[in-house]
Amino acid sequence: MAVPEEVDYTVLGVMSGSSLDGLDLALCRFTRQQERWSFAIEDALTVAYGPAFQQRLLGVMKGSALDLARLDRDLGDRIGQAALDFLAGRRVDLIASHGHTVFHQPVEGLTVQIGHGARIAAITGVRTLTDFRTLDVALGGQGAPLVPLGEQLLFPDQRAFLNIGGICNIAVHDGARVLGYDVCIGNQALNLLAEEAGKSFDDDGALARSGKVDAALMDRLNALPFHRQPPPRSLGREWFDAEVRPLITDELITLKDRSRTVVEHIAMMVAEAMPAGIEDMLVTGGGAHNGFLMERIKALNKARVTIPGKRIVDYKEALIFAFLGVRRLRGEVTALASVTGARREASGGSEFLPINSPTG
Repeated sequence: MAVPEEVDYTVLGVMSGSSLDGLDLALCRFTRQQERWSFAIEDALTVAYGPAFQQRLLGVMKGSALDLARLDRDLGDRIGQAALDFLAGRRVDLIASHGHTVFHQPVEGLTVQIGHGARIAAITGVRTLTDFRTLDVALGGQGAPLVPLGEQLLFPDQRAFLNIGGICNIAVHDGARVLGYDVCIGNQALNLLAEEAGKSFDDDGALARSGKVDAALMDRLNALPFHRQPPPRSLGREWFDAEVRPLITDELITLKDRSRTVVEHIAMMVAEAMPAGIEDMLVTGGGAHNGFLMERIKALNKARVTIPGKRIVDYKEALIFAFLGVRRLRGEVTALASVTGARREASGGSEFLPINSPTG
């Protein structure tokens, strides 16, 4: 009788989200015993982007091809050095870096994540996996969300998930069937409005709490065509800049009322997206720290809202991309075609392997 496989991996997961908070680094351990995966986030850190680098990330969408190439190089160097400093000699099997999304237009068959994998590997001396989305897009998929596969295998007892990062997305697991897609805007909008008040984010939703819903703005946000589009569907920064930014920067409406309206819009869209019969949803991402936003989501949703420990809240996406790195290393599926709409499932990601690696 064959002995069930027992394997163990230590991986550094790296995530740069659309809210531009910085680099999330999560040192993760994954163990597989009798067909079931378990995990631990052993250490984690967020390395903030300075204002100048944030502006480069924002401005590159309208820059030249050379600007993009330089930023790809520089972000790779930044990730590599941050990883080297964070690990401080600790050995890992691999680094799995999501990179930073610059363009995401799956309808045109393209998605671009920067953060040069070769430079990460060269700096750290560790096997590095990047570029997780492009194969799914090449197969006709959205390239997103990829997280539901990790949720399915790492959180098998949890049925529904809401992540509130720069964009809000949900996943609902019903046996073998998984529904997952981007729902609406998230911290991209809330942070932009907070910046208008001279803050990097709306601490606990205080700005929004002080305002009232503007009915006309709410109607315009809710009427955006994306919200009527059936899944599979996903969002990129381009959509926010073209469709949402012009609405929420209307200075004829007070800043506090615009903030309040965006919070209500998010809560309403999440409530509409969550299928009936869901009793509990796990909420992660930076938005889970926004007390007022969570109040409104709880008020409009029938499902009980569970907010896990801080490391899961803040580093769940870095955790799951670390796990997708393990899947890619093992030649296993890294995206659910039933979620992304791809023609078939595949094992996506580009690998960079230094020879005689000193640390990995």
